[in-house]
Amino acid sequence: MVPQDATFLRLDIPVLLPDAPDAADACTGRLVTELKGRDGVSRVHVLAADGVQPAKVCIHYNPDILSLGRIKEIAEAAGARITRRFGHVRWQLEGITSARRARTVADHLLRQPGVQEAAVSAGGAVRIEFDRTLTSAPTLQRALDDIREHPEDVVDHDHDHDHGGILGEKTEIVFSAISAALLVLGVALPFVVTPPTWLPLSIFIAAYAFGGYYLLREAIDDLRQRRLEIDALMLVAAAGAAALDKWAEGALLLVLFSLGHALEHYAMDRARKAISALADLAPPTAEVRRDGGVSEVPVGELRTGDTVIVRPNSRIPADGFVSLGNSSVDQAPITGESVPVDKAAVPDVAVATARPQTLTDENRVFAGTINGNGALEMQVTRLAADSTLARLVAMVADAETQKSPTQRFTDRFERIFVPVVLGSVVLLLFAFLVIDEPFGDSFYRAMAVLVAASPCALAIATPSAVLSGVARAARGGVLVKGGGPLELLGSLGAIAFDKTGTLTLSKPELTDAIPAPGVSEHDLLTVAVALEQLSDHPLAAAVVRDGLTRLGAGAEIPAANDLRSITGHGLTARIGGEEVFLGKAALFDDIGGPPLPESLRATATRLEERGRTTVVLRKNGHYLGVLGLMDQPRPEAASVVDRLRRIGIKRMVMISGDNQRVVDSVARTVGLDEAFGGLLPEDKVARVEQLRAESPVAMVGDGVNDAPAMAHATVGIAMGAAGSDVALETADVALMGDDLGRLPFVIGLSRATSSIIRQNLWISLGMVAILVPATLSGLQLGVAVVFHEGSTLLVVANALRLLVWRDKTEPDQEQVQVGLSVFQREKPRNA
Repeated sequence: MVPQDATFLRLDIPVLLPDAPDAADACTGRLVTELKGRDGVSRVHVLAADGVQPAKVCIHYNPDILSLGRIKEIAEAAGARITRRFGHVRWQLEGITSARRARTVADHLLRQPGVQEAAVSAGGAVRIEFDRTLTSAPTLQRALDDIREHPEDVVDHDHDHDHGGILGEKTEIVFSAISAALLVLGVALPFVVTPPTWLPLSIFIAAYAFGGYYLLREAIDDLRQRRLEIDALMLVAAAGAAALDKWAEGALLLVLFSLGHALEHYAMDRARKAISALADLAPPTAEVRRDGGVSEVPVGELRTGDTVIVRPNSRIPADGFVSLGNSSVDQAPITGESVPVDKAAVPDVAVATARPQTLTDENRVFAGTINGNGALEMQVTRLAADSTLARLVAMVADAETQKSPTQRFTDRFERIFVPVVLGSVVLLLFAFLVIDEPFGDSFYRAMAVLVAASPCALAIATPSAVLSGVARAARGGVLVKGGGPLELLGSLGAIAFDKTGTLTLSKPELTDAIPAPGVSEHDLLTVAVALEQLSDHPLAAAVVRDGLTRLGAGAEIPAANDLRSITGHGLTARIGGEEVFLGKAALFDDIGGPPLPESLRATATRLEERGRTTVVLRKNGHYLGVLGLMDQPRPEAASVVDRLRRIGIKRMVMISGDNQRVVDSVARTVGLDEAFGGLLPEDKVARVEQLRAESPVAMVGDGVNDAPAMAHATVGIAMGAAGSDVALETADVALMGDDLGRLPFVIGLSRATSSIIRQNLWISLGMVAILVPATLSGLQLGVAVVFHEGSTLLVVANALRLLVWRDKTEPDQEQVQVGLSVFQREKPRNA
């Protein structure tokens, strides 16, 4: 939070707007608008998170009008006012059983005073932004209770809703079955015996009651919100059939429509349960060492720094690192890895506590994962509410509220189409005035058209597929933030990869230490280790680790201070009052001082041609030498590139800040089309924008220094997001494990989802296109009902296929079914 020069100031958005969920929130726009209106402010814009720093608001101002202190006060005061005024809540609402009901609830919320934005998913996730001067969270909760099936319930329950029936979640389908049985009985009875006239009628009325019960409840809710939905149209058609004494056809309509409703709710429940199963993975309590003893405390009471005992075959209660012991941990619930990962204690607990960002996967553990046969002690680094598991569940729930482009289109289409259908039916009621036929015939035809034209299948076609796709991705260790990214993944024509940590293992080794003439290797390594001990960069860790090994035990490392990063080029610090630079050869062409000797430049070039990343050191104007580091490509990288080509990705490139010769070497090894090296973060953004101008492009990176490029890609994809806060926050798609093989899986899943959405749209619209002319030509109401409701059942079943989708590019590798497999294993003792 310091000014970059005399005329502009950059301030962290999370500091100014602590309640805003992200930089894209409407409150950020309000802050920018308010600051723009200030006298002396020339420009205000938002800078995306760069992986190291959070998103910022950049304020350009005239220092002759506003001082630095004053502009900072203005920004902080504006942020405080916006935070006080606008609130954000995210709830999980029970009783949301369909996409139509979700829209009804969202519309109801939007009509409440003070609600700025409201989104509700078919899975029950609710996201609201509201003006605190006009309403409050308790008021909004009461507004929700007004239209809920169970007003006595409260939000944020994790258990499944029971649809309001005495038989629990099966009530609706049981009612449909009873209605069907009564229909069959009413039709068959006259063929068996000669019943009194009132008996078949009574049976059909009972069939109406059971088949129409839930439809009537939902229609009443819709009408209270001044919405005319498909449920109301179906009830009108059934009532019309009864008025014409066509009780059997009306009952058939209600049976099939209620069955479609019940299966739609079943589809949503299955997807919802697959997601909510994640939330149930963390154990309720943990064994903690405190005050010299061991006590069992609720997980919610754990504090950072607590030492937790993890018994064999039990679930890990919090995010942290192993401080004692060795074991293997099943991380499938978080990362999708099918093989348990070996865990070991950190070498130095104090260093791990002070710098948790430097933890390796061998040391890091996550809440909700399952310990193997070894006992562990771990130190907590995150509170329960901030754990990777908690954030994953929250982000998946939030993703449910984000509609895909197709879903937004079908919602708009349905809002127009339903009134058009009703208007057309009203006109058909008066057909007897134009053609010579009884009113009853016109009425019957109108009811048949009403059934045929109602877009029941269309309403569920997209949301059922999107929710199933997001749930399947989550079970496979991939977080997809909504229907938009899920659909866009399937349209990709190109993919841009970062190198370090994405196509390579991000475990570099110091392979070469070549001193300048007159300099010893000892002196070169001593200075290099002194500088790199202050840096968090993966290359720095390799220099320190391997440099100390080469120097041997007892080596004296001088103290370095005043470390400063030179973005994209290297580092500078002071050792004993002397200025030291470490970085790429190009750094020394820019910073002045004595030029890089040609002999050292030639040495660096030779190493780079062998695939090394090189750094040069200069101390007090004297060059000390060149270091060469090697980061091995991921073993699976070449096969992943091949699988991506087989599923239709036509162009794959690498964009990296590393030397061009190094990136060329890695690109050849893994089989990429092109490689662009020597790129600064802004250069990566420009390259991604060039690719995007040609076709939809994804940017795949580690979520740290690749965040700006991810933000400018069609889809941003982060690797290893389980260990990176920035990756979870900035990417559209997060591969939770450090497994590049999840990339073809999620792209294939996206294409399968898009394909099923298209199939569902063709089925739903095609059936309407066929049935409407057929009913106008005399098709009987009963036949129209069978085909119309059959299309709805087909659409639901088609969407459910995504929950068991498998990646066909890996025929020999069984896809990890996290949501199921975790519970099929031996149940952990503290589950």
